[in-house]
Amino acid sequence: MAVFISIPILGALLVLQSTLITHLNLLHGTADLVLLAIVAWALQKRVQTAWHWCLVGGLMVDIASALPMGVPLLGYTIATALALILRQRVWQVPILAMFIITFVSTIVSQGIAVLALQLIGEPIPMGQSFSLIIVPSTVLNLLFAIPTFALMGDLAKVFYPEELEV
Repeated sequence: MAVFISIPILGALLVLQSTLITHLNLLHGTADLVLLAIVAWALQKRVQTAWHWCLVGGLMVDIASALPMGVPLLGYTIATALALILRQRVWQVPILAMFIITFVSTIVSQGIAVLALQLIGEPIPMGQSFSLIIVPSTVLNLLFAIPTFALMGDLAKVFYPEELEV
């Protein structure tokens, strides 16, 4: 059931990201709500569908963005892998893991996007893209990380309730 609910949730986040969040930019950077939702979902300890959410979100952003196909999916796959690794290692402080993964995965996914655009011939200088796009996007993602983590935690409790011991 949690796999099926990913489609409307990630779809709504993609629409919100494409319409409203693009107007809340810092320099030229914007927040990536789909990335944050995927990471926050993967960090929930009882969640078993993190890779499904990664695939659904990556394909949705692949279709909706102007980036070359596979670039967002690659970034989301790296973020999900990091989240699952840190969930095993830093399980007592998941919000710390959320900040670490948000920081690293935003830089990695934005860096992959800039490199992909350079490979297809877009004249984007790496220094300017780092200071005008990657760093501001990282700051915005870190600001949205806490509410996203809280919302995904509540959603995970609905789909993966704790078992009561008698």
